Amino acid sequence: MKRILQTLMSICQATVLVAALGLGANANANEGGFPLDTAPNRVSNNASLQNGAKIFTANCVGCHSAASMRYNRLRDIGLTDQQIKEGYISGDAKVGDLMVSALNPKDAKVAYGKVPPDMSVEARARGADWLYTYFRTFYKDDSRPTGWNNLVYPNVGMPHVLASMQGIRAAKFEERKDPHDSEKVEKVFIRFDQISPGSMTNEEFDSNMGDLVSFLSWMAEPVQLERKRLGIFVLIFLAIFTLLAWRLNKAYWKDIK
Repeated sequence: MKRILQTLMSICQATVLVAALGLGANANANEGGFPLDTAPNRVSNNASLQNGAKIFTANCVGCHSAASMRYNRLRDIGLTDQQIKEGYISGDAKVGDLMVSALNPKDAKVAYGKVPPDMSVEARARGADWLYTYFRTFYKDDSRPTGWNNLVYPNVGMPHVLASMQGIRAAKFEERKDPHDSEKVEKVFIRFDQISPGSMTNEEFDSNMGDLVSFLSWMAEPVQLERKRLGIFVLIFLAIFTLLAWRLNKAYWKDIK
């Protein structure tokens, strides 16, 4: 009985440790780099997920595949096959097809220096905060081949495909002495200057990027809400079972001193 109790305690401790590591993953995703903003979590909001899916399929899937996701999985966020076909699929793809880019990987490597990552796993690899800040920190940089740069991912090969929504911005930097080495000078970001407006205000664009990142987070693990719901029941069961096992152990050994 003591061995059973020790095993149960080990399981509970491991569960808490895994949860803590998971919660801390995004916080350290860009340690030492540009500070990350906290992404809104809307994975339980179907309207937000539908808007995020619309932005993704209209602007991203041309270059980025989502090879772990089929279009018909969008049923899970409240869409019908007809809505998916009419509003989320372009070209000859079918509702049951994978979200695969038509861009040839070799051509992509020539154009951008590397093959664009698969977005069905990018939210788990980078973290929602990283993606949310990344989408919102593009700026005009004529020294780059694409004409764009990014604060989170310096010298990024990707152009700002959402510039029509956000508008064109320039980044203002200031040179300061490195606090750790007085002989070195570092560039410190000060602010963005809006060169030309986009179709959205800054608040609208940020909200839409929140929807996009929420969709990417959902797409990386569509069953996450069910997993979390079941996880709560599992923890409750373990707590009750541990209490019963402890009381049973006490009853067995009460007459043995």
